[in-house]
Amino acid sequence: MFVTSPLSMMDIGGEGVLFIVFCISCLVFFSRWRTRHERGKLPPGPVPLPIIGNMLQLGNHEVVKSIMALYEKYGPVFTIYMGLRRVVVICGYDAVREALIAQAEDFSERGDLPTFNKVFRKYGVVFSSGETWKQLRRFSLWTLRDFGFGKRSIEDRIQEEAKYLVEELRKTKEMPFDPTFFFSKVTSNIICSIVFGNRFDYDDKEFLTLLQMMNNSFQLSSSFWGQSELDLFLNDVAHDISHLQPYPTVKEVFILKNMSLPSSASVE
Repeated sequence: MFVTSPLSMMDIGGEGVLFIVFCISCLVFFSRWRTRHERGKLPPGPVPLPIIGNMLQLGNHEVVKSIMALYEKYGPVFTIYMGLRRVVVICGYDAVREALIAQAEDFSERGDLPTFNKVFRKYGVVFSSGETWKQLRRFSLWTLRDFGFGKRSIEDRIQEEAKYLVEELRKTKEMPFDPTFFFSKVTSNIICSIVFGNRFDYDDKEFLTLLQMMNNSFQLSSSFWGQSELDLFLNDVAHDISHLQPYPTVKEVFILKNMSLPSSASVE
């Protein structure tokens, strides 16, 4: 039978705390050394903290405003850290034009979005890049032509949806309003009309829910956490949501909607 005294347990606990403090100190020292070594070869920028990078300078919801403030301080090209991910930011018309036009070959790839990469695995026209994107683009254009892309039939659908937009604008009675959702509804309805042959009413609950979810996803992708590459956090989230049934796609919403309506009715 072994008997452990409280004093020995305290010694073990104290040694454990000292070991943790030592490991954290080594991590901070190594991070700062690596940052200084790399920063000598990179554009200037704010000093990052270990693990979280420049989260404090960028915030979470006002990333664009924070980047513009850094642009005023460091110039059109500067370096920031989105968590563990190093990002060189190009800001301003002249700098962006130089990158995308004068050096198009070097800047032709689409930037990584860690949040979307975890979900879409870099598939699709919007989220892929390189040779995969070229192949998907050719296939998508070829498929869209079958739906009337570039033909008179699409112009008719656009003009029809424009009439609904004018009616909605008249309902505002010349009062100030946020046009964001108005044009989101128009664009989404044109796509739905081309692909599914039907459109949603602007007050349809399923339609508004889909638009809100899309808006939330874009807000997440533009936030600090959406742009950063904190793999442990993202892997946990991806694992948690992998067992959940996904929200019905737009096509499924149309099918369910049409099944719930009388045979003589249809989705407007």
